[in-house]
Amino acid sequence: MTAPIIDIILEDPSKDDLRAIVATLDAYNAAHSGMVDQPGFAVLIRDPVTKTAIGGLYATDGYGWAFIRYLAIPESLRGQGFGQRLIAEAEKIARGRGYIGLWLDTFEFQARPFYEKLGFEVFGQLEGGAGAIPRYFLKKRF
Repeated sequence: MTAPIIDIILEDPSKDDLRAIVATLDAYNAAHSGMVDQPGFAVLIRDPVTKTAIGGLYATDGYGWAFIRYLAIPESLRGQGFGQRLIAEAEKIARGRGYIGLWLDTFEFQARPFYEKLGFEVFGQLEGGAGAIPRYFLKKRF
């Protein structure tokens, strides 16, 4: 057998290459943890006329936790309860799937106080420095 080669990609990999990496990691994790990822889920905000998504929440499986990967609300809709509704729906879905809780990360300029108001607590932080913006990791256990 010919030895594998290292191929350095200095931009986003192809979807096939990314799938290969994830499949390899998933197989290893399942064999050693006994856990298999569940599919991700989304809670969307749709334009009432066009029905297209204009914001929402996307979460993925995180070995017993739901990881909120993205939460975005259009500027014009902020402060109207949409964020609270998105989190509440994510909690319902996560509880229904038997998750321990929700977790996410947010930058200093984003929504840390919003999440804390909803019961999330900081469990980690990457410090800022040399122009870097502090990043916080928050969780909400059920």
